[in-house]
Amino acid sequence: MWEAFEQTHWVQTLSTTGWMYASVSVIHYLTMFWFIGSVAVVDLRVMGVAAKKRNLAELAAQVFPWAWTGMALAIVSGFLMFATDAGDWAPDPVFHFKLLMIALSIAATIVVQWGSPKWALANEVPGWAKLVALACLLLWIATIVSASEIPAMEGLG
Repeated sequence: MWEAFEQTHWVQTLSTTGWMYASVSVIHYLTMFWFIGSVAVVDLRVMGVAAKKRNLAELAAQVFPWAWTGMALAIVSGFLMFATDAGDWAPDPVFHFKLLMIALSIAATIVVQWGSPKWALANEVPGWAKLVALACLLLWIATIVSASEIPAMEGLG
């Protein structure tokens, strides 16, 4: 199935046209770091490490719409990159681990986004909320590492 998908005309065009694939790659990495960097700012604010004078609820409300826009673009561009070698990537269990890391990181980000308005109402952000933000940040770091190292370890990409 994935090999047939790889052979479709538009995927072949993308994979054989250098500037197109390079553009998709740049968009993917740029938007992933846009998303993760935005989320990291909120995580650090929740932990009390950065932007201490900023209201947490306002910061989250300003950052998350832009962050999710970046994530949407990263998902689309990531799928396009996947499509060019889908037959190799799809069955790989290590690639599945990468996708699991992304899903866990997104879930943690959603928890931080939903919790931020409530946590902002407290005199001080609860300790458990700081742990959630730390876990979110660490999950994204692990996701970046897996996304960049796994292809080299597997000989894919």
